[in-house]
Amino acid sequence: MMYLQHFGLREAPFSLTPDTSYFFAYGHYADALNTLLVALRGGEGFIKVVGEVGTGKTLLCRKLLNTVDKDFVTAYIPNPMVTPSGLLAGLASELGVTLSNRPYGQYQLQKLISDRLIELTGEGSKVVLCLDEAQAMPTDTLETLRLLTNLETEKYKLMQVVLFGQPELDERLNTRQVRQLKQRITFSYRLEPIDRDGLDSYVSHRLVVAGYQGGALFEHRAMQTLYKCSRGIPRLINILSHKAMMAAYGRGDTTIGERHMRMAVKDTEDTQLSRPPRRWPWWLAAGVVAAAVLFYWQGDKMPGVSL
Repeated sequence: MMYLQHFGLREAPFSLTPDTSYFFAYGHYADALNTLLVALRGGEGFIKVVGEVGTGKTLLCRKLLNTVDKDFVTAYIPNPMVTPSGLLAGLASELGVTLSNRPYGQYQLQKLISDRLIELTGEGSKVVLCLDEAQAMPTDTLETLRLLTNLETEKYKLMQVVLFGQPELDERLNTRQVRQLKQRITFSYRLEPIDRDGLDSYVSHRLVVAGYQGGALFEHRAMQTLYKCSRGIPRLINILSHKAMMAAYGRGDTTIGERHMRMAVKDTEDTQLSRPPRRWPWWLAAGVVAAAVLFYWQGDKMPGVSL
């Protein structure tokens, strides 16, 4: 990144890659992680985390996978938009089940998974499956997932499931076809955007992790604009902060001011200050057309004038 040396950074602080070293343990983000850990330690079957696009669900999911106790065996499926057989094959692979090249039916895959879960729990391990973007999962695949959680002993379930999804996931769960799955969700958390009080800490946290050791890099008015335009959504905060730093670097400035932030906003869609292309009032447009017609007509009548 061209501005790293300019600002005394070791790495890019506002990358969109979900790097768990940048996890922001503040407010509801810390609450969400603690809620998940408590629910998993309690042996709950289904857990759901919902948040708008860009609020950090994937980063939270990966942080959870890296934080659970060593007695947990984790499985992660980032794209659950698969068939029931695809889900089962992906889960089997995550659990270390060796599959040959021959085709497997759903019953065979379920049997292999069940045997593996019994083996793992017999060794004292707990198994947790994390599914990202769960709102995209087909209905028949959701039903297969529900049936998987029927696998249990007299005392505990063989596998726990954490669903991460956009608000559309709640809409899916409210449909009649998957009402049985909704009833099994015992813990639920809604991930909200960062509030204004947390924005300064969020930006400072990422800068420090990236190696920054100087004073306040973002001026107060720049932060005000950043919050107003990003609405506290981490992905937009990262995008705007990165572009503002690029703008400051391009001008040789050592701090990020409101001018740089507004340049970033102007270049970014989905910000509150973004505006659609300006349209002329109808009466002004009509006047321009009328003037052009009149000019053309007069030019056509005047000798020596050609258009």
